[in-house]
Amino acid sequence: MGFGYPKTIFGEIVFNTGMVGYTETLTDPSYAGQILTLTYPLIGNYGVPDPDTVDESGISSYFESDRIQVRGLVVHELSEVASHWNLKMTLDEWLYNEGVPGISGIDTRQITKTLRTSGVMMAALTVSDSEIDVEHVKKQLAETMPYTSEQFMNQVSTKNAQSFGTEKDNIVVIDTGVKNAILRNIRDLGYNVVKLPWDAPIDVVLSHNPKGVVFSNGPGDPENCLPTVQTAKQLIEKNVPTLGICLGAQIIGLAGGASTYKLKYGHRGQNKSCVNLANNQVYVTSQNHGYGIDPDSLKNTDFDLWFTNVDDDTVEGIRHKNKKVIAVQFHPEASPGPYDCKYVFEELDRLIKEGDSNQK
Repeated sequence: MGFGYPKTIFGEIVFNTGMVGYTETLTDPSYAGQILTLTYPLIGNYGVPDPDTVDESGISSYFESDRIQVRGLVVHELSEVASHWNLKMTLDEWLYNEGVPGISGIDTRQITKTLRTSGVMMAALTVSDSEIDVEHVKKQLAETMPYTSEQFMNQVSTKNAQSFGTEKDNIVVIDTGVKNAILRNIRDLGYNVVKLPWDAPIDVVLSHNPKGVVFSNGPGDPENCLPTVQTAKQLIEKNVPTLGICLGAQIIGLAGGASTYKLKYGHRGQNKSCVNLANNQVYVTSQNHGYGIDPDSLKNTDFDLWFTNVDDDTVEGIRHKNKKVIAVQFHPEASPGPYDCKYVFEELDRLIKEGDSNQK
């Protein structure tokens, strides 16, 4: 059964294993260009909160960006009745209002098995009040540009500098599709956030006199972000305290001489176990990425492996041997949770204050 907005869309189909958090997930810019399948069987039972609710800094309280980012949604069962203390609308109403199609009554776990076996692939989703011409849709799908070739930065990045907070010291966020939770966590450290476009050059970044820089999450192939990679390379050379998250980790890896690759089906969910090699402790992390850093390529760089994935040994974190640069593939801001790794932001804060102490 179709729901949401009646239209035909094309995109890379991926799956997420999270049990909650569809509001945050659907507004995560890292999903731009993708059709999302949720493995949890019942979706929509707690509805959708008010999109206009913001915190004291003007950052959205419940949404990770200003709109739904996925192109389409696939669920097993849509709850037509919703109940929650801050309910504003149902999931069906929200998708309709934002022009996004959805489909329910689908065996989403079987789709997940297929994607795990064959890898992510391009797909079509059609919602219509009239009979659907399946062969025509198949022909359109065959002619659709593949996800790997799409350019997303001008869709998800801010066009102008934006500031959040009134603190004395700035942390600059290079916006390649940043989640609002990242901005909130930086504000919680006591810094003003300056959000800059994805291709901001080094002189623009430094003009804000940042105490540190964060390269954000985002969609697509990191090799399509070469201006961002160049800025990251220059920040590493200048030893500016820097944190990369998700796509930002891949960008920092490329800037340091590592290489990246596309994962077979990616990591998307809130139950991904990672081990910190510094203390051999396992953390449960939130993730959403389809690319990773090639572990073999780290041998030719000045980066040490920091975190690895328990399931498949992929790279989950790196840190520079000599510079104040760290990066994690998972989401330490974890919106929705778990919150095991929020200390990564505190690690950035430590690097900043360590630099201030040395200057004094």
